[in-house]
Amino acid sequence: MKLAHFDGDLAVLAYSGGLDTSVAINWIKEKYAVEVATVIVDVGQAEDLQEAADRALENGAVRSFLVDARDEFADRFIAEAIKANAMYEGRYPLSTALARPLIAQKIASIATRLGAKYVAHGCTGKGNDQVRIELALKALNPALSVIAPIREWNMNRDDEVAYAAARGIKLRKSQPSRYSTDENLWGRSIEGGDLEDASVEPPEEIYQWTSHMEKWPDKASYVTIQFEHGLPVALEGRRLPLSQLAIELNRIAGANGVGRIDHVEDRFVGIKSRENYECPAAVVILQAHRALEGLVLSRELLQFKSFVEGKFSELVYNGFWFSDLMESVRTFVSSTQENVTGEARVRLYKGYATVSGVKSDRSVYRTSLSTYSRGDSFDQRAAEGFIYIVGLPVSGVASSEFDASDVQERTVERKIQKAA
Repeated sequence: MKLAHFDGDLAVLAYSGGLDTSVAINWIKEKYAVEVATVIVDVGQAEDLQEAADRALENGAVRSFLVDARDEFADRFIAEAIKANAMYEGRYPLSTALARPLIAQKIASIATRLGAKYVAHGCTGKGNDQVRIELALKALNPALSVIAPIREWNMNRDDEVAYAAARGIKLRKSQPSRYSTDENLWGRSIEGGDLEDASVEPPEEIYQWTSHMEKWPDKASYVTIQFEHGLPVALEGRRLPLSQLAIELNRIAGANGVGRIDHVEDRFVGIKSRENYECPAAVVILQAHRALEGLVLSRELLQFKSFVEGKFSELVYNGFWFSDLMESVRTFVSSTQENVTGEARVRLYKGYATVSGVKSDRSVYRTSLSTYSRGDSFDQRAAEGFIYIVGLPVSGVASSEFDASDVQERTVERKIQKAA
């Protein structure tokens, strides 16, 4: 796509069509005396993005771009997260965090080709997204200056609604929610409102992808996922692009209530935040992938990879996708996936996903060694020598802890009454 340079100062705004970025168009024009072009990056949002793009023009944008990046998001970012079993603090599959470097990349690309001096976003001053987007922009094109209206303005959602009403800014037809939400192929996040009280049970109204427990089927559902070199390539034997496979699993697993996550997490900026997520496909795929790895990878590799997985998740969460460390981490993770080929069967039942079986032609699991039945090929006598060798370093080290007087003998006598 060849874009002509814009004649005059221009800010390229990462635009969602929501309240924050809708008011940001006007605010940037007022405060900075520059024109605004908006960019929506489609990473799987389930809404009318074309309507949002058209509304940006109605609200004063001089250009409005809609970029379909769903397959790129799946193949470049979700794929890497699957191979790394990425779960921040063991709970969050990083759905929102994974999309931010891609969005920043598209914004920077369009801004550069338009000759824009500024890029802008609608992130707040105490969230993670501002860090993720701005660190990515620094890595991609540090010459671009960042405008952050919500952070600079320090306005809350009530103030934004009043600002929009005073200036005739068109918002989504639905009223602004008391919750802040974000969604893509890999998950949906919900925060704010009464969820900020960590003791409050999440109300059912916040969920859109996972059904209410009253609608959960009484019979378990099973899905079989085929993997090649660490990535899911087919569902129930039907080959699908990763983006479509995620959509299908979100539907199937969500109908069984799988994927709800309520998590108090540690933000990079230093505060704790109560977050709620719906990630049906992510939960199922990551469990299946981890189970398959357990079948085909050695103990030592699994143990070391688990450490690297934690670092991968931390780097994504904190916004360092474009860094030399992340590049090296991804290279290592990819090198572990050559033999992660096979399939996993997952049971979906009343909110839970449980791996019920895995198989692979590259398995290092051997029934003949693990069985306790006939056909056992393990020489149990060899264990004596094994224990002797591994026990050498600890032989006698606890002798001072042993006191034979602590052992008390108790004799139980049984009296048998003989029949008279």
